[in-house]
Amino acid sequence: MHNFTMDLNQILSEIEGGKAKEIEQLLLQYNRENGRTFTFEQKEEALRTNLCQGILTVLRRQVPPSCQKTCLETLRIMSRDKRVLSPVATREGMLVLSAMARLNTGEDQDHNQNGLQEDSLSEEEERVVVEALKCLCNVVFNSPAAQQVSVDVQLADALCAKLHGADTWHHEVGLFTLRLLFLLSALRPDLRTCLRKDWQAVTLLTKMLEHTLDINWVGPYEAGRPDPQALPIPAESNERIMEALKALFNLTLQDPNAEDEHQFRVIAGLLRHLLMLKTETTEKTEEVHSHAVNLLNNLPVPCLNVLIELPVQGGSESHNGKNLVAVQVLIDFMEKRIDRGSNYKEGLTPVLCLLTEASRYHREIRRYIKAQVLPPLKNVKVKPEVGNTIRNKLVRLMTHVDMGVKHSAAEFLFVLCKESVASLLKYTGYGNAAGLLMARGLLAGGRGETQYSEGEDSDTEEYKSATNFDIMSGCDEEPRPNPIEEMTEEQKEYEAEKLVKIIYEMRRQDVIRPMVVRPDGRLGPLEEKLREPVEEDPASDSD
Repeated sequence: MHNFTMDLNQILSEIEGGKAKEIEQLLLQYNRENGRTFTFEQKEEALRTNLCQGILTVLRRQVPPSCQKTCLETLRIMSRDKRVLSPVATREGMLVLSAMARLNTGEDQDHNQNGLQEDSLSEEEERVVVEALKCLCNVVFNSPAAQQVSVDVQLADALCAKLHGADTWHHEVGLFTLRLLFLLSALRPDLRTCLRKDWQAVTLLTKMLEHTLDINWVGPYEAGRPDPQALPIPAESNERIMEALKALFNLTLQDPNAEDEHQFRVIAGLLRHLLMLKTETTEKTEEVHSHAVNLLNNLPVPCLNVLIELPVQGGSESHNGKNLVAVQVLIDFMEKRIDRGSNYKEGLTPVLCLLTEASRYHREIRRYIKAQVLPPLKNVKVKPEVGNTIRNKLVRLMTHVDMGVKHSAAEFLFVLCKESVASLLKYTGYGNAAGLLMARGLLAGGRGETQYSEGEDSDTEEYKSATNFDIMSGCDEEPRPNPIEEMTEEQKEYEAEKLVKIIYEMRRQDVIRPMVVRPDGRLGPLEEKLREPVEEDPASDSD
């Protein structure tokens, strides 16, 4: 029996002078044995590199589609190892694969095997195209050299040209065309401007999504209401939608231009429609909604009014004439991500940031979200972090170990409180809010910089009647015993001296601001003491 190295040598020998049928049979056996191999031995690196070169040689010949497909399957397996891609990551290698994928790069048509045309494909020819696209995805992902060659031969331009025929795609052809476009836009940021401005990729991707979702526009940015009895988005369509959303995310990362506003509003309307839809599984619905949230974060904040500027339909409640159904979907999505309890940074912070910015700049959205997240306080005897309401869950996140998660949750609640420190402390307690207030320089109170409308925030009778509301803990607590009642005068004076020294040191290090007079204009005993001269190193005083 041959060992693995001998098998490779046998394949290479057959490739040099054998016939297509024999080559195909050997490669089929190799593919069956290694189809699930993702880690390769380094000692066979040279043989695998030669195999990549040999396969490209075969693909340049006049061989049947079945042999082309098998060769491309082998090359796809090889392309999982970035160390053997040098023959493929060349102009010649990338042009061969592009031709197999029916991507017209505008290069010499001699590379276009067998006079390939963009006409209807047989099932066998379609498998060749799909395998070539899969190979290009692997090679581009694993090889910076291949990424540069892709730019040189204008592969992204060819992909955009293919987008014009998106409505006739077979599933896998479309899926891997979109995935390749996503990879190029992710790995080569310098391509994004050309893709947007020169090749109209954003418009083409938007039209592809409109077709896949069967959008029927009934207003400038209003898609027709989904039929409640409609079937969920099919799994294959959902896969293509997610790849398109990922590519659009990359292409909209740059600062949006004013002339793009119409296009961004169209995208917002399309995403609102998508948020109303379901897929075949709960997991896939959440996944596609996650991509929609990511893309919404890239749109200019003024464009988010498209989410609510449409007629209220039967069974939906009107909020000053605004339709907040999509916002409720986002709130539910946020709570699901909180309840998951993991991957907060990637799974939760995007929707928190989206809802924060939407609330900051759109009054109706903020008022609606606050009613759901921070309803009027009723049970003031329970600490704000205790319980299962959305408010309780978000307050717990305000002390999360991940600084990004902690800041996102705190900022969201702060904006819902119209950036009022007093209002935030009422709902969260000083202990939970201290991190945000310190970062914003608001430990002494006040407001943030954003201007908000007046009103819409009143206290409940429960809150106003709370006689022992502790601003530190954020709840009404039972009176605690006075710790100095049983102290002697000497002990009280000793404790007061210790406190004076601590406060002085904090003032000296600019941790707290100087003391102010009481509301009646008089200074208490402790403040009077602080007015007295203190030695430079008060901690060194002897009792």
